[in-house]
Amino acid sequence: MALRNPQHAFSKTLSDEHLATHSGSSSSSAASAEREVVHLTPDFDSDEGADDGVDGVDGVDDDDDDDSDSDLDMGMGMGMGMRGGERAQNDSYKMQRWQPVHREKGKFKELKKADLDLDVDVDVDMDSDEDSYRDETRRRRRRGSFSTVQSYQLYTPDEERTVVRKFDRKLVVFVALLYMLSFLDRSNIGNAKIAGLERDLHLDSNKYEWVVTAFYIAYICFEWMSILWKVIPAHIYITVIVLSWGIIASLQSIATSFAGLLVLRTLLGIGEAGFTGIPFYLSFFFKREELAFRTGIFLSAAPLATSFASSLAWGIVKLGERSPIAPWRLLFLVEGFPSVLVALFAWHHIPDSPNTASYLTTREKKIARLRLRHEVTSSPSAKTTPSSGLKIREVFLTFRDPKVYLTALMFFFSNMAFSSMPIFLPTILTHMGHSASTSQALSAPPYLLSFFSVLLTSYLSDKFCSRSPFLIFHALLSSLGYTLLALPPHFISPSIRYLAIYPACVGFFCVITILITWTLNNQPSSSRQGTGFAIMQMVGQCGPLVGTRLYPETQAPYYTEGMGVCAGVMFGVAGLGWGLRWWLGRENQRSGGRYGRLGGEWEGEDEEERGLVANENGNGKVKSRRDGKISFLYML
Repeated sequence: MALRNPQHAFSKTLSDEHLATHSGSSSSSAASAEREVVHLTPDFDSDEGADDGVDGVDGVDDDDDDDSDSDLDMGMGMGMGMRGGERAQNDSYKMQRWQPVHREKGKFKELKKADLDLDVDVDVDMDSDEDSYRDETRRRRRRGSFSTVQSYQLYTPDEERTVVRKFDRKLVVFVALLYMLSFLDRSNIGNAKIAGLERDLHLDSNKYEWVVTAFYIAYICFEWMSILWKVIPAHIYITVIVLSWGIIASLQSIATSFAGLLVLRTLLGIGEAGFTGIPFYLSFFFKREELAFRTGIFLSAAPLATSFASSLAWGIVKLGERSPIAPWRLLFLVEGFPSVLVALFAWHHIPDSPNTASYLTTREKKIARLRLRHEVTSSPSAKTTPSSGLKIREVFLTFRDPKVYLTALMFFFSNMAFSSMPIFLPTILTHMGHSASTSQALSAPPYLLSFFSVLLTSYLSDKFCSRSPFLIFHALLSSLGYTLLALPPHFISPSIRYLAIYPACVGFFCVITILITWTLNNQPSSSRQGTGFAIMQMVGQCGPLVGTRLYPETQAPYYTEGMGVCAGVMFGVAGLGWGLRWWLGRENQRSGGRYGRLGGEWEGEDEEERGLVANENGNGKVKSRRDGKISFLYML
């Protein structure tokens, strides 16, 4: 079995050859010393854990015995002064210290031969018969262990930063590009309408509304596919869903009737629903305190795409006016087909886990796994298989967790406000007396500012390892913007009304980013992470269905009632965020905040039964989960 926290398992070895050099009256002392310094590394059960990693570290593979020294070159010297009198005094203490584990495990044994062999200088000082040995120094070859992380440096901070930056450049940026393509494919229906879609397919306002709504209904109903990231290898899953939505989005260009377009929009919603679980997938590669910034990079693709989507659509439509293809058909084809091409590249580029990242060296793969040994073990050593990936018991426990529904309600309110922005922004700009081209230009700055604000907010949230203060602040900021927009026209000028869009837009984009990360951070197992994320998405994505109906044409151009509702729900998000922080803080105090690891997980019945979860404060004590003292430490 693999010990979850390696820094508390230790081994002290004294060579039998060295003890053999002492004879006569020293034999009894040598035997005592030999008995005392036996390996205190817990026994590994069959192939579980031991074959799963080097020296019993979960998620570290025994790739090659011959390559272990070259992959992790950690040759170093260590001196150990051991006096017989001192060791005799400590003998009973150490046996008592490990006795509970000894009783539970039954026995200990030496580390496997596959473990790392390290050349160290062992400086042994032994006294004679009356508790003294002759002083001597000999070089011995000694079994090293990854579990002694407090003594041995497994990798340098520079090496870890190199691995993280590779994931940022190769993985995070790539999935952000995919999200940008999906956002363009789902939102180009509005530009297609202006380019002649309604006229050619004979769509009235009711039919067009059904075409738009069909996408979101399918999108909501299939949000449960977020848990499939735990079951299906990522390179297969991403390739299939990206290829499917790319083909379907392109096929919209050959639609000839309302029924055909309705079916295609429904299938498009199903295809894109499975992609929302990317933040959950990123947790396979990043620590809990690194996840917000990477989620921010991914989600910031939405405001970035919105800022230039109208300009891109305008250029494609102008090109279509000079081609034999109808402009709206060309729009669907040009914005949909790139997803098909990128999907083919994703098959070889997307890793299932750190162990399968082709752009990492062998050493970097081991570092990528070691740095996550205290995190939620959602993808150690490519264990993303249907049999070992999803734990049904954890899934059902998630449905009983009130925190899941609280975050889902906050997500619902945030999406209500988010979905309303594209509706009233063009009307406000038109009411200011600008031309169509000027209005289009003025609609981009709020989204561009949101793009940079999401990156800055998520970076600071990771830096301070905190979520709720940023969520509360931006929820209040968005509420302030909507409050100004809800004022009657004789209170504020059109220019002030336009400026109020900035805090409203920045606020809800940042809230959504932090809320998604916070939800993932505060589930104690990867199965519960995926399930909690799916519940949040299924409930939260109903927000646009309500939000888009808060702005009837009868209230144009100011929509004061709809603005007031959005101001209220964003204020409610701030209140719910404060309440969740208080709740989680109380849970941390109740558990003492001592044994829960930041992002730690004890997933699996076998691990719980063995009860080998170590205290993080470095004293080497081992507690059992059955005593009720082990708990998950929530991020506030």
